[in-house]
Amino acid sequence: MDATELQAISDTLMRIVTPDMTPKKLLKAARKEHPDASEKDIARAAFFSIIANAEQDHGKVKNLQAFAIAGRVSGDA
Repeated sequence: MDATELQAISDTLMRIVTPDMTPKKLLKAARKEHPDASEKDIARAAFFSIIANAEQDHGKVKNLQAFAIAGRVSGDA
């Protein structure tokens, strides 16, 4: 995945994530817009979003962090 794709997925994640969204729902929603992205790519974009947006929206960043960590722990990402 190149930097442009990473940024595009990151932007999508920030737009679609909601406070009550589970990691599974977030992954499904992200794949609707980025069908060729792997779970690993989406988890990387989530970590990128966390870093890039930490000061802007704590609620969204918290959900992205939960998703990214869940992907790393499960071994799928």
